[in-house]
Amino acid sequence: MSDDPYILITADTHAGANHATYREYLDPQYRERFDEWRGAYKNPQTGHYGTKKLKNWDFEVRSNDQNSQGVVGEVIYPNTVPPFWKKPLVMPPAAVKPEDYELYNAGIRAHNRWLADFCAEDPVRRAGIGVFLPNDLDEAVKDIEYIAKAGLRGGVLLPLISPDATWLKRLYDPAWERVFAAIQDHDLVMNQHTGAGIPDHGTSLVGQAVWMSEVGYYAQAGYRYLLLSGVFERYPKLKYILTESGCAWAGPMLQQLDGIHKSIMRGVSGEIVYDPKDWVLKRLPSEYAKEHCFYGASFPSKAELDGIEAVGEDNVLWGNDYPHYEGTYPYTLESLRLTFDDMSETRRRKVLGLNAAKLYKFDLEALKPLAAKYGPTKEQVDQPLPHDQIPEDTYCYLFSNIRNARAEAAEKAKAAEVA
Repeated sequence: MSDDPYILITADTHAGANHATYREYLDPQYRERFDEWRGAYKNPQTGHYGTKKLKNWDFEVRSNDQNSQGVVGEVIYPNTVPPFWKKPLVMPPAAVKPEDYELYNAGIRAHNRWLADFCAEDPVRRAGIGVFLPNDLDEAVKDIEYIAKAGLRGGVLLPLISPDATWLKRLYDPAWERVFAAIQDHDLVMNQHTGAGIPDHGTSLVGQAVWMSEVGYYAQAGYRYLLLSGVFERYPKLKYILTESGCAWAGPMLQQLDGIHKSIMRGVSGEIVYDPKDWVLKRLPSEYAKEHCFYGASFPSKAELDGIEAVGEDNVLWGNDYPHYEGTYPYTLESLRLTFDDMSETRRRKVLGLNAAKLYKFDLEALKPLAAKYGPTKEQVDQPLPHDQIPEDTYCYLFSNIRNARAEAAEKAKAAEVA
């Protein structure tokens, strides 16, 4: 097995249809309103005109790209603008206003129907993640049932609600019980993607900077809410993954959550007194995490994988973030050489594909012929990537961070010479 090419499965890709296609998947009662909306719509992402947009939905373009990178399986998050939306659906918005819910939800359902057909084009390689909105949790249960029946084995994209969306219930609210029950009954994975759950800070550059400063904190909110509210105690078959997150943060956070649990069990924290009889957990949060929580490490650096010992090598999944500019395409092999060159063979195979296959039910036997044809080899990944071979024409943070550090070091050296 050690000589076989890697079965490379990315746990982080994105796809979506164009407006003309989405119209065909929209409930007929909304098509006239959709035509009016579409006539007034202006694409905020004009840089995606041309061939890049085809990567979202074109079978040949997408398959050829992934084959060229050695990727034989993909978990698919949304990416384009569904009917009636103002922005791309990369993750559910942190707050859909009540007056927008009906049309936004119609757009969501059109996307789910399209995604089911998109994955059916290549069911061995594609695991799609269905979407629902949290405004009406009874309707959310219906969407979860559809996602399961449609064969979207990627599971559900669990909404992460921002603190300023006061009309919505947070994940730890008892109102969510029927949602978690439905997800468990249908054996679906709960997915969250970094960048969700952040309050609205406006469109100014300062507001965007604040948004960027909060990405990590709010992305991890769902992780905290699920672990501390006892969801995994009540629903022991649930699985949860936070994608594009790495795992270095998880160990310290689990220590903090374990400390909270221990304080409550002791009945006191500083001057605050608790009644442990009211507490929902029977074990440490870290124990639930080992059994139920997974970590999507998209284009990770070595440092972003430092927490793998704390969370377990069976719980970390690699991703290439295709077709985003910040992803590894077309330099996936270079990214693997940079990060995984010194990782043990057993761990490497788990992170690069076997863990994703287990969580998302990929058929490894069906993927082996594709891996034999396209997959990277151990010999290739074993070769460290020298920093002077870092690709220059990519936005991927894995490479740009090294380029930036190299440029800063050169500037300091030059300044020292002048001094």
